[in-house]
Amino acid sequence: MKEKMLQKFQELFGSEGEIKTYFAPGRVNLIGEHTDYNGGHVFPCALTIGTYAVARKNNDKTLRFYSMNFENIGTKISSIEELKYDKSENWINYPKAVIWAMKEKGYNIDSGMDVVYYGNIPYGSGLSSSASIEVLTGFILKDLFNLDVDMTDIALIGQLAENKYVGVNCGIMDQFAIANGSKDCAIFLDTSNLKYEYAPVKLSNAKIVIMNTNKKRGLGDSKYNERRAECEEALKELQTKLDINSLGELTEEEFEANKDLIKSDIRQKRAKHAVYENQRTLKAVKALENNNIELLGKLMIASHDSLRDDYEVTGNELDTIVAESLKQDGVIGARMTGAGFGGCAVSIVENDKVDSFIENVGKEYKNKIGYEADFYVVEVGDGPKIL
Repeated sequence: MKEKMLQKFQELFGSEGEIKTYFAPGRVNLIGEHTDYNGGHVFPCALTIGTYAVARKNNDKTLRFYSMNFENIGTKISSIEELKYDKSENWINYPKAVIWAMKEKGYNIDSGMDVVYYGNIPYGSGLSSSASIEVLTGFILKDLFNLDVDMTDIALIGQLAENKYVGVNCGIMDQFAIANGSKDCAIFLDTSNLKYEYAPVKLSNAKIVIMNTNKKRGLGDSKYNERRAECEEALKELQTKLDINSLGELTEEEFEANKDLIKSDIRQKRAKHAVYENQRTLKAVKALENNNIELLGKLMIASHDSLRDDYEVTGNELDTIVAESLKQDGVIGARMTGAGFGGCAVSIVENDKVDSFIENVGKEYKNKIGYEADFYVVEVGDGPKIL
């Protein structure tokens, strides 16, 4: 792929100057969904699939972007002095957003650059193609402009870009997991203070299988921002009595004792998910430490049930693919992953059952939904790198 991208870059932008190739992964969250903006814990890992880029600084203020995934769009041209959001500019709003956020934070980006991108993360699947582009762009800027910025700051800049420029009120998980990925480890992250530790993903005789429903979703026009607002309102109601800064600070018992402070049944359900999901994440990390894969699987299933019933972010496609997964031999656990409203689910499947699992779930899903799902047997990979 690297050779193809270099060829395309030279065809579009010429071969003079220092041209470099970069990679940033996608991510999958094993458990801890919609907890990252509620001050809770998450447990994602970086993948070996992701976004590639070939890049070079240029001698003017021009930004030239090309994606091999959207060749029909052609080269998009912008300027480091003209970084306003423009919906019609499609995918290039993400790299533009990161350049804007870097400049907002005072980093000196004094010339333009030429970049060719290519991603093998399915677009709109919930494996964080947008966060992958954001972190990758931040990493390119760090390298090309010799910026003194660490990977956690690049993650925070990506989040700022998404929140304030793109207009999606996302938490920190996606960018953080991509920026700080480590091979064969998930990241146990406390989103309230960004303290984290690596936990080896030892599944002995099982593999992680990602199931893409092929129901596309866009976070900006989904109910994502609405769910976040509901949780913020529920927190305010709890704060009339409790000295807490986030829903992630509560145990299940503390929530149950105080939930009547929340004056709406809907907001109660949303807050319940945030509290219980955070506790499930803590239990899941312990289960993995103790090599109790069976308990991890049960917690994943409970997570999906809560996302379906209390948080209401799954939908027919995700519910169908998870339900069909759980009927199969050798399945340890399954749940939706990502923001929901389409996208992907993740399952843990015994090695010798993976092929029959993919065949059976694929067949039943197509029968019920009318179109095919895609399946990826994935490995846990590192964060961004120069290739």
